[in-house]
Amino acid sequence: MNLKDAGCDEELITKCIKKYNNDDLKMLIKSLQCHRCCLLDKLHEEQKKIDCLDYLIYTLKKQMKED
Repeated sequence: MNLKDAGCDEELITKCIKKYNNDDLKMLIKSLQCHRCCLLDKLHEEQKKIDCLDYLIYTLKKQMKED
């Protein structure tokens, strides 16, 4: 597992490597936690879309049964 696998772009990977090489582990961890939060926000946005689709599908199936 590496930073690319974690969804980091080249810019973030370069920054993380610099922080690691400079023994700035505190800031490295902070950067990774920030990236994690961004990924989690995206996940929640996508989950909302899935929920909307599920509701639409449910409503359409219910309408089919009533017809």
